[in-house]
Amino acid sequence: MMRSRSKDTAGILVAGLRGADSRACLNFISAAGFETLQCDTHEQTLASLDHRPGIVFLALYASDGTSWLRLTGSIRARWRQARIVALAFESSEELAIEALRAKVDDYIHATAAPEAVIEILRELRAGEPQTEAHHDSATLGILGESRCVAELRTRLGRLSNSDCNVLITGESGTGKELAAAAIHRYSNRKHARLVCLNCAAIPDSLLESELFGYERGAFTGADATRDGKLKAAEGGVIFLDEIGDLSAYAQAKILRAVEAKEIYRLGSHQPMVVNVRVVAATHRNLEEMVAQGRFRQDLFFRLNIGRVHVPPLRERIEDLGILVRHYLHLVNRQMGTAVETVSEEAWRVMLRYSWPGNVRELRNAVESALVNSNSTVVTAEDLPPQLRAAADSSRPTGERGQLLEALTATNWNKTKAAERLQWSRMTLYRKMAKYAVSSTTGAELA
Repeated sequence: MMRSRSKDTAGILVAGLRGADSRACLNFISAAGFETLQCDTHEQTLASLDHRPGIVFLALYASDGTSWLRLTGSIRARWRQARIVALAFESSEELAIEALRAKVDDYIHATAAPEAVIEILRELRAGEPQTEAHHDSATLGILGESRCVAELRTRLGRLSNSDCNVLITGESGTGKELAAAAIHRYSNRKHARLVCLNCAAIPDSLLESELFGYERGAFTGADATRDGKLKAAEGGVIFLDEIGDLSAYAQAKILRAVEAKEIYRLGSHQPMVVNVRVVAATHRNLEEMVAQGRFRQDLFFRLNIGRVHVPPLRERIEDLGILVRHYLHLVNRQMGTAVETVSEEAWRVMLRYSWPGNVRELRNAVESALVNSNSTVVTAEDLPPQLRAAADSSRPTGERGQLLEALTATNWNKTKAAERLQWSRMTLYRKMAKYAVSSTTGAELA
């Protein structure tokens, strides 16, 4: 069992970590200001509950994830106030279902862990100062200074001030969950919980118990009455991620709850009124699905009151520098590395890449580069192979891409960039204004 001390007295117990995952996870939590306890066995984990941890993270892998989940009952028996969070490093539908049956408080995919873990740690530490850039009220949690991001923040600010249902659209990896968190964090419901439900991970057989809760004796294993996600979000916001993946059966169940604002626990005939705001998100085209009869029109209308679209990274490529600097700082802190910048060649590779996985893929690419890097500068060779292959076969398209490449290659020296493009300096300024490109949104990584 390993312990790392830091300034906060609220302990975090992390059980079941392996190899490289251990160092990265423990460094990340310690950097957030918490004392961490790492346990490798079930016996160590149960014994460590005497330290009264605020959160117990259970690292789940395909080979032994189920055995760790079986430990939740014993954890609660010894220390009921601990929040149990399943951190899935190797996820599957079966493992997700087992986690739900084990009644964990949160289920997080390790690839999306940083942002989700930050939210959980902030909830544990009441009144934590918002020092990170992604928690700055000026950014609403959305990094970038491009025109489309400025419009996104304006839209999110307006929706935060209302209490209507919201539908967030955008490709996978664009940050729809961050948009939902911003709506909650800056609304009048911020003092109540934001409860998340990944609709794609919940089979119909578990939907009602997970969403509405159940009475004792409602089914085998229901040894006590339990509130569902909707009741847990009382007074706050429920975030229904990937709403477009719901079956017709699940859509009907959710529609009734959204319309009537009342639910029935599984096994109960007594209605319960719920006061929640619904924020839903999807990467699918719901209008097209409605036309094809694959998504209920009445549910779509109920959700599509406030609408916000999160743009893909390729449409806000001038934000790449801000995002790379942010992830360099974040991953350095997690891994204990000291990479300072990105080489000109590496930047050109990233600029030419289309980023189909969006911001999530960018974060993973930065982490991969830092793992591969042997110096304080990320080179093109440190980047993932798919980025290098794409850069070798493509050139920036259109004036905007050429403009950004020239500015980046010259470290945003406008005179040299104009010479590189064989433009006059005034033409360069006009093109920068036309494409909403400014030095404040550039990638001055040096």
